[in-house]
Amino acid sequence: MELTALTKKEVSDVIHGRKKAPRVPVALHFWTHAEDFPDPEKVREITNRYPEDVEIISLRIPDATQAPPDDPSYRWINAAYQLDENAGLDERGALSDWGMLDEVLAKFPSPDYPGLIPQAPAPDGRYRIAHWWYCLFERHWQLRGMTNALTDYYEYPDEVHRLFRAVTDFYLRMIERARLELGADAILTSDDIGTQNSQFFSQAIFDEFYKPYYQEISDKIHSLQMDFWLHACGCIEKFIPSFLEIGLDVLHPIQKYTMDEQEIVRKFGDKICFWAGFDVQKTIPFGTPEEVREEVRYMNRVFQGENGRYLFTAGNGINRDCPLESLAALYDEAYKQR
Repeated sequence: MELTALTKKEVSDVIHGRKKAPRVPVALHFWTHAEDFPDPEKVREITNRYPEDVEIISLRIPDATQAPPDDPSYRWINAAYQLDENAGLDERGALSDWGMLDEVLAKFPSPDYPGLIPQAPAPDGRYRIAHWWYCLFERHWQLRGMTNALTDYYEYPDEVHRLFRAVTDFYLRMIERARLELGADAILTSDDIGTQNSQFFSQAIFDEFYKPYYQEISDKIHSLQMDFWLHACGCIEKFIPSFLEIGLDVLHPIQKYTMDEQEIVRKFGDKICFWAGFDVQKTIPFGTPEEVREEVRYMNRVFQGENGRYLFTAGNGINRDCPLESLAALYDEAYKQR
């Protein structure tokens, strides 16, 4: 029997714990990077057999320093800058000196840039998500570099707040446009605020520098009758109560081996929907197809619970280290879960 995508209502009911869908909603295509595999067409042969139960449309967020041809000012840093090309990706902050901040903010990109909203097909009945990478922490270290970012909270708190105020205002307008121009049902963004075994910063830092701006973003999303989705890798258990307080609707991925997923579900499973992510660090590259299937079944037992607030996906990008046999097993087993 040919599989069909779940409807917007079926996915929404799962997210809010109103009713289980005929099967567990699956959103795997978004994380399956066919172009990274040696033979992308073989990957697409697998993925094309299955429907994606949500439609994710990526917004054209500004780059740190590169602007599109039709608007040279559509970039975060419109000021003279220097990048250390020998530094790691997370250390190449173009906003290397806070003395640049006044000029950067005076020439901030406009969220009304026409190209921000991409051309998209007419809604097809699926749950539609507008998406961008890098919200607050990731935007901070992208612009300042990781070392600077992690010390800025203590040395330059006022400057951090000014930057976060500006990017949040940009996001608030972008969220409005996503609803009005795309008819989005949800907003998905990202902030990897956890390492493999802890958080990047304390609860006090989170409460001062992050929670107020997340609250504004969440309130804007909900005022437009949308849901708020967040991707946050790493060990973030201590921050989950704060995310519940701001009204986060969907959390991804509850990363395997960084937290005890059974304990997370026990504590929070009746309060939030988990877009639970299949392990891509160990099981995908090194597991057998049968071990992949068993992990899918295990996740279903752990995350679905009584109220069924559970969506299935990968924990992060599925790339060339995933054997095709394991990828086929992952998709096949995911769509069998009820």
